[in-house]
Amino acid sequence: MRKKWFFIAPAAIVGIVLFTFIGGELVLQLWNWLLPTLFGWRQLTFWQAIGMLGLCRILFGNIGGRGFRGSRFRGRMAERWESMTPEEREKFRHGMRGRCGQAIPATETKAP
Repeated sequence: MRKKWFFIAPAAIVGIVLFTFIGGELVLQLWNWLLPTLFGWRQLTFWQAIGMLGLCRILFGNIGGRGFRGSRFRGRMAERWESMTPEEREKFRHGMRGRCGQAIPATETKAP
């Protein structure tokens, strides 16, 4: 097992460095090709492009990861929805409308 890690660890490090270099270079080239001519923004250096790549990873996350589609969230919600009664579903819809900022029509509100 140790011999396996002896080869995998350096390959992983080289892969990370190579991905970072290629990603940074790609961001650099695209930025410097498009944005200065379109919007008059300054050109980036390689290290600024690496910083942009890192910032996008922090803000948007899941680059190469499973993300929302790959998660089991959708399946779990479908299971919960199927197990609800029609009254529970309507109560859930009503609650979500109120949370999401949609106005609830006066006909739907019940007087206490």
